[in-house]
Amino acid sequence: MSERDKMRPCKFVKCPDFPCQDINKNRYVVPDIEVDAEKIRAIMISEAPSPEVSDDFYAQGKPFYAQTTVQAFNGAGLGVSSMEDVLTQGVYVTTAIKCAKTAYAITPKTIENCSFRILEKEIDLFPKVKTLLLMGDTAIKAMNYTAQRNTGKRIVPSGSTYKIRKNTYLYKQFRVFPSYLQTGKSYLIEKSKRKMIAEDIKTALAHP
Repeated sequence: MSERDKMRPCKFVKCPDFPCQDINKNRYVVPDIEVDAEKIRAIMISEAPSPEVSDDFYAQGKPFYAQTTVQAFNGAGLGVSSMEDVLTQGVYVTTAIKCAKTAYAITPKTIENCSFRILEKEIDLFPKVKTLLLMGDTAIKAMNYTAQRNTGKRIVPSGSTYKIRKNTYLYKQFRVFPSYLQTGKSYLIEKSKRKMIAEDIKTALAHP
């Protein structure tokens, strides 16, 4: 197995210059986990790292972002208990923005910067992936910026997520699934969104 197959993504993609102004650069995170690239079949792209290092997806203990993500996968019938189990299912979870937010909204320029400097290169690390799950508006915008750079066209059209989520969207070799954010306290209180997220995960992972 080559170094590229068994790797830590943080060793392969980095931000070269940190140009963004509306993020916390001290909370810069690219997953520092060992992953077999050949076994990853889907990438789930969330919004941004947690403001607290202890709540990041792959942190030790019981990080909050991991708890809600595991809950989302269990809602889809996957029967997982940890982020390691999610990886075993062939799903790599990352963020569109690699630094924590400093405000509720992230500026379009920051999303564009990160999609170009890191996210696009990060996706390229996984040659067998055919499915992208875009969890929330920031992830959708990031992939639209990526598509516009490479094809001149957006992937996902404008519109409320609940209206567009069941349509078919294609980009290169990927089937793209727009959905809702599976992290944060709002996930725990919005039952209808939890249901749609579970449906989207189930549909995405059934894609051949």
